[in-house]
Amino acid sequence: MATKKQRRRRTKGRRHEYEVVYLDAEGNEVEPPEEATAATNGRAAAKQATREPVRPRGVQPASWRRVLKRGLLFAPAMFLLMSVLEPDTTYAERAFFTVQLLVIFLPFSYLMDRMTYRVWQKRAERERAGGSAAAKPR
Repeated sequence: MATKKQRRRRTKGRRHEYEVVYLDAEGNEVEPPEEATAATNGRAAAKQATREPVRPRGVQPASWRRVLKRGLLFAPAMFLLMSVLEPDTTYAERAFFTVQLLVIFLPFSYLMDRMTYRVWQKRAERERAGGSAAAKPR
């Protein structure tokens, strides 16, 4: 997706309609030469030919290392959440609650990663099977 600055520049360029006018020696308007129209069409065709479709990144298989990293990122947030929700508890109690939340969060996160990867694999398999079947002549 284009940035805001790029979108502004594009709209600025499109704001004023203009066309190139070719004049002969007497000042009369004439048709543009063939090489001028071929050059502009050739550039547009070359630009579209070089553009590749954007492919989504694949989903990585589930790993405990990634889940533990995620847990390390969420642990302080969980501790702060316990501090806000239960302000009258001690630090030890908050830490204990955080550990309990992590005991639930980490396996659940691993299972979600595993499920996401399996769904992605099945979808990719269906696309490969559907794409090759559609390419075969009947």
